[in-house]
Amino acid sequence: MKRSSIAIALSIAFVIGSPWPGEAQQPIRIGATMSQSGVYSTQGGPARNGYLLCQKHVNDQGGILGRKIELLIYDDKSDTPTATGLYEKLIADDKVDLVLGPYGVLATGAMAVTEKHRKVLLAPLSANPAYWEQGRRYLFMQLPPADLFLAGLIDMADRHGLKTVALVGEDTAFPKSVVKATVELAKKHGMTVVLQEEYAKGNEDFSAILAKVKATNPDLLAMTSLNLSDFIGFVRQMKERDVNVKMFGTTGAVVEFQRALGSAAEFTYGTSPWEPSVTYPGVKEFVDAFQKEFNTAPSFHAAGAYAACQLLMEAVRRAGSLDSDALRDELLKLKTTTILNDYAVDERGLQIANKGLFVQWQDGKKVVVWPDASASAKPRFPTPTWGQR
Repeated sequence: MKRSSIAIALSIAFVIGSPWPGEAQQPIRIGATMSQSGVYSTQGGPARNGYLLCQKHVNDQGGILGRKIELLIYDDKSDTPTATGLYEKLIADDKVDLVLGPYGVLATGAMAVTEKHRKVLLAPLSANPAYWEQGRRYLFMQLPPADLFLAGLIDMADRHGLKTVALVGEDTAFPKSVVKATVELAKKHGMTVVLQEEYAKGNEDFSAILAKVKATNPDLLAMTSLNLSDFIGFVRQMKERDVNVKMFGTTGAVVEFQRALGSAAEFTYGTSPWEPSVTYPGVKEFVDAFQKEFNTAPSFHAAGAYAACQLLMEAVRRAGSLDSDALRDELLKLKTTTILNDYAVDERGLQIANKGLFVQWQDGKKVVVWPDASASAKPRFPTPTWGQR
């Protein structure tokens, strides 16, 4: 199928349809939860705003199928059981027409409910392939899958001749998946994993792990967690203990990292599914609109949520219906480009087109350094020791 693109505001051509008899005044209700409080609020807050901006743009252009859309977004408090209960409420009690997904790991609860009720669920910020290996019919991924989250870092390390790798991960599902895939990826590149350490969710003391890192002296050190504050604490403790590696990277790259660490953030690499510098259709307009609406620059969490809304609206337009099976069929065959990246899935709903990006903090700013086609700068390599900075 020929690949299409979905531009900002979903474009007049695709959102304006003829009103259905008796339905012109009834909005299409779309339910979701987002982590507006709790440990994932750093990610969930911008994502909620991404949903709200999409709602505004769709309605400014006349709605979809001749109807406005109305988002009902609850705070799941970064808690999976809470999210599970709220999706049940949204579908069974609030009688929403459609749903959109929560942040990341909380999809584990939401998907059980949406599958039971046969509701299509676009997961805007979930990338654990294990969720897509359980025979679910209505779940769709748009981020790069977890097995690619450190692929750029391994590729760059290999290009620079690095031979040894240490991996550190939170003991939750997504980081476990990333670590497992990265071990195999490193081996394929002829690299040796000299350390593989797991820490408990909520842990803030990395001294024991960093002692092991110092003892094994890896060329490359990579860390993965669902809690972005872990990366901040880890780097602070790396500096305090004078732990030096040639490359250090994480599975997250948001402005809070640099704001908290200042110059200590320099040279760190990070996975980024999206950056405002990319040239996909509608990105500039999205960035400008988000800045104007919320007085801050959008993170990839905001872009991911906006793009999920884009995709759902495109599926509705193509299906000409809100029927779950019709929407499922359209999302399975859809090949397009949103503001986030390319979109295409396999028969399970697993993302196969989006490969993501890798950035590095340089002079206080994120610059894309991988892949070459999207790079705005070259990696600064090797990372100087703390004493040389």
